[in-house]
Amino acid sequence: MGKIIRGAIFVVDDNIDTDQIIPAEYLTLVPSKQDEYEKLGTYAMAGLPHRYGKFVEQGAMKTKYPIIIAGENFGCGSSREHAPIALGASGVKAVVAQSYARIFFRNCSATGELYPWESEVRLCNLFTTGQDCSIEFENNQLINHTLGQVYNLVRLVPSK
Repeated sequence: MGKIIRGAIFVVDDNIDTDQIIPAEYLTLVPSKQDEYEKLGTYAMAGLPHRYGKFVEQGAMKTKYPIIIAGENFGCGSSREHAPIALGASGVKAVVAQSYARIFFRNCSATGELYPWESEVRLCNLFTTGQDCSIEFENNQLINHTLGQVYNLVRLVPSK
C-alpha cells in the first residue's frame, strides 16, 4: 500500500503570500535549533486575515490540519525558506493548490518539509476547513471523506 496522508483540512484562497505563512517578525527563529524549529511552527499562518480562523490554536505546538487546500499562487511574495519550514514544523504534511509561486515550490523541494500537489479543479471553493480528507500518493488522488468525493491531483516534481 502506498503513502497516505489523512486528516482535517485548512482551506485558504488565492495569493497566500509568505508574509501570511510566516510573518517577518518570526524570521529570527533558527530552524536548525530544535526548540526554535518547534516554536516556528506555532506561528505558521499567523499572518492570515482573521476570516480564516486559527491555524494553530492558542497554546498548541502543532496544527490539527495536516493538509492545506489553496487556490492560485500559493506561497507568493518573498523567497524565504522559513515559509515551508514553518508549515512543516506546525505539522502540515501536504499542500494542494491550483498553482504555486515558483520559489515557494522550490523551497518545498529544497527543505523536504511538505509535499506540494496541484489540483485539476478549484478545490478551495468546494471544500471547507475541518473536512476529513486524504491524499493517496499511489493513485494521485485527494479524497474528501466528508463529502464522499474523489479528485485527481498532479504530483509536482521540481525541474533541474
